Amino acid sequence: MIFCTNKMEYPLRTQCQRVQKQMMVNGEKERVSLLVSRGSVDAVSQQMASHPQYLESFLRTQHYILHMDGPLPLPYRHYIAIMAAARHHCNYLVYLHSAHFLRVGGDPTWLQGLEVAPLRLRLLDNINKVLAHQPWLTACSHIQTLLKAGEQCWSLAELVQAVVILAHCHSLCSFVFGCDTDADFVPLSSKSPNGTPPTFCPCDAANGNTNVPQSLATPSEHITRRRSLDSSGDVMCLKERIQKSQEEREKQTLQQTDTEEEEEMICLADPSRFITDPDFCYQEFARKEEDHFQVFRVQDYSWEDHGFSLVNRLYSDIGHLLDDRFRSVATLSSLHSDDLKRAIWNYIHCVLGIRYDDYDYGEVNQLLERDLKLYVKAVACFPDSTKTPVCPLRWTPLKTSERIHINLLIMEARLQAELLYALRAITQYMIA
Repeated sequence: MIFCTNKMEYPLRTQCQRVQKQMMVNGEKERVSLLVSRGSVDAVSQQMASHPQYLESFLRTQHYILHMDGPLPLPYRHYIAIMAAARHHCNYLVYLHSAHFLRVGGDPTWLQGLEVAPLRLRLLDNINKVLAHQPWLTACSHIQTLLKAGEQCWSLAELVQAVVILAHCHSLCSFVFGCDTDADFVPLSSKSPNGTPPTFCPCDAANGNTNVPQSLATPSEHITRRRSLDSSGDVMCLKERIQKSQEEREKQTLQQTDTEEEEEMICLADPSRFITDPDFCYQEFARKEEDHFQVFRVQDYSWEDHGFSLVNRLYSDIGHLLDDRFRSVATLSSLHSDDLKRAIWNYIHCVLGIRYDDYDYGEVNQLLERDLKLYVKAVACFPDSTKTPVCPLRWTPLKTSERIHINLLIMEARLQAELLYALRAITQYMIA
């Protein structure tokens, strides 16, 4: 199922680097305990911490697509992430990427809604909608529309990075809702649980960025300044320092005003502002014999033989990172048998229209209980609706770590499915 590639090493200044430092102790329990210490990592990473090897792979990939070298500017990347999370009404991810969008210099007015964003970003709305809810509709025409949009056209490299971000965030929404992270999310407050200001993201702490607003800094600087004034007999120097102090206070007031305005913009980042056609949602994949959509056969286009090489060629090294994620989740130690994990993976691909000719789908019904099938399908296909009584979010027969493992399988299977549909469409465009 996974193409063998050498593990890539990257110079990281990321959550991953922080996590690695925290985990350099003996014993798995100690490593996990340090990893999930309060305030050290964001909520998603805390959920994944029961599987630290996978967490490392996940953080490496996420940091690469959002912060490292690539054709798209940083504000575009986070805005695309906002668009993707909004399709599933995921408040947690919309807020998180809105905050990052502003931190990397994004235009605050764009957070008023999709209609305010540049046309190039608005052109992504259609493929975002299709990949999120009915990926089997992804066609060569979607790619052509984006690559031949006149002055607003996308380059092939830009489009590939955008597609990777969309698929990453769509699948991450499944994990967030599956683990109930979105329900526990509280928007801006006067102070976060770990004592940092509301605009200070836990991700920054994980990245080693410990800068906080001046109002939270220690008063040692002011004490030193006052001692210097007391010891100075120069009246002119005193006046200059008083004037400088007044200017600093005015600057702090302006910064506080800017911060308040930034927080207000983030609060206004309602997911519904970033989507069109809200009624477009998941529908049962039509069978081939029902004269609608043809089944996507992995024997004709697979990640190992086609997708990996294409995405790696158009977006350097991302293929290795994604492949490492697929490999990590497939080899996680678990109480579940390999047959059960394969059944869950293939079932998710099946409900998304992807089939394996060499797999006996009778095993799905044998290995997956009805409640588990309902849960898996709900989290994979319509995660924002999983809080309904029909598909209870907390699947009681599973321990927390095992439920998280199931959610990781769902997330990665969905990620690969979306990538397969998008990359196949790109391939069709390139050879047309």
